[in-house]
Amino acid sequence: MMDRRLWREPSFDLVGKVLRVNWLYVLLLCVLAGVGYATLYSAGGGAAEPYATRHAMRFGIGVILMLAIGMVDIRVIARLAWPAWLGGVILLVLVLRMGHVGKGAQRWLELGGLQLQPSELMKLALVLALASWFHRASRERMGNPLFLIPPIVAVLIPVGLILKEPNLGTAAITAMLGGAIFFAAGVRWWKFVLVLLPLPFLAHFAYGHLHDYQRARIDTFLHPESDPLGAGYNIIQSKIALGSGGMWGKGYLQGTQAHLDFLPEKQTDFIFTIIGEEWGFAGGIAVIGLLGLIILGGMLIALRCRNQFGRLVALGISCNFFLYVFVNIAMVMGTIPVGGVPLPLVSHGGSAMLTVMVGFGILMSVHVHRDVEFGSVRDDR
Repeated sequence: MMDRRLWREPSFDLVGKVLRVNWLYVLLLCVLAGVGYATLYSAGGGAAEPYATRHAMRFGIGVILMLAIGMVDIRVIARLAWPAWLGGVILLVLVLRMGHVGKGAQRWLELGGLQLQPSELMKLALVLALASWFHRASRERMGNPLFLIPPIVAVLIPVGLILKEPNLGTAAITAMLGGAIFFAAGVRWWKFVLVLLPLPFLAHFAYGHLHDYQRARIDTFLHPESDPLGAGYNIIQSKIALGSGGMWGKGYLQGTQAHLDFLPEKQTDFIFTIIGEEWGFAGGIAVIGLLGLIILGGMLIALRCRNQFGRLVALGISCNFFLYVFVNIAMVMGTIPVGGVPLPLVSHGGSAMLTVMVGFGILMSVHVHRDVEFGSVRDDR
């Protein structure tokens, strides 16, 4: 039998919680958002409108939201994990029935003046749900294949709904995020091998069933020069902008690819190219280093947490942020197909900002309540 300690009642010591906030981490986020403001100022032609001012306002609201979520007891968040997952699934179903269609895909819900992308919030809900499932697991239960069926279904349902939007990139990231939680929870490596072995054959089969624009993205990735004024235009211009920056860049507000409108989507998906063109290789590495510090900080929060739920949540949120960063930067460098993923806290966009700051709020709650122990399990020996 398994011995579970009962959850204690949540603490409401607000002053103590504020003092336990990782203010250095908050400072790192503010610095990154400041980089975003300066870059969006440049993307707007040297003006605060229409991008930079909105970015600053959204981040200010996001910081307040992050700190508010950080004050919520981690045990309360754990109790809301599966309801959040269910709510995310309902939102994904609503997207397919009444969502906003843009660029050939149905991915957004109109809520007042805000376009919400439920697939992004679903990733956070999935992290919470999987962490809630695995934090009670003993070694014997982890070795039981039947124990893994519910969390596998919990991953496959949102991945399938996201694929129907269609949104292949976000579906793949959601699946990888789920896999990361499985690995962190202690699922044996050979089970991952069994899942990964048929992927090349499935990918070959799936290619023939992709939408035309999805196949075009893959073909453009492999041969961007075959259509330099069409499908390959964005990535070619992105490479030109990054390469033209050299080591030290052309100087702030001096970029030509962005300011002469050669580069589409410069304020969202391709914003890193502005950094590379104006600040060069050195500036790009500095920004990547800042992003790396934020990811490392999230990992350290996970390591310092005394409960398994908090550790898995912190690792999942850090992994989600890493996937944002990796996919965006790899995309603009032409090393993976273009997938429409923003650079967090740098790119223009309200839905992405909301999702990222909610995630950091949950991460801050893990840090504030890092010494809380609940629902632990030990194996009978």
